[in-house]
Amino acid sequence: MAIANATINKIFNDLDAYRDYCRFEGKVFDEAALYKKDDPNWIAYQKYQGYLRAKARNAGRNINKRRN
Repeated sequence: MAIANATINKIFNDLDAYRDYCRFEGKVFDEAALYKKDDPNWIAYQKYQGYLRAKARNAGRNINKRRN
């Protein structure tokens, strides 16, 4: 059954993505931590999401590191 309300649908999609992250990374899953900015697992999940966005933005190009 599809959920018609877009806000509720987003919450369930975010919960599923957070659950998958915790499962694959070996973190403790607690649905109460969803959207809590002070929870360490949620902070780690947000950093992981930022990494995925940066990786997609890079589009597979090699990054030349700066020389010291």
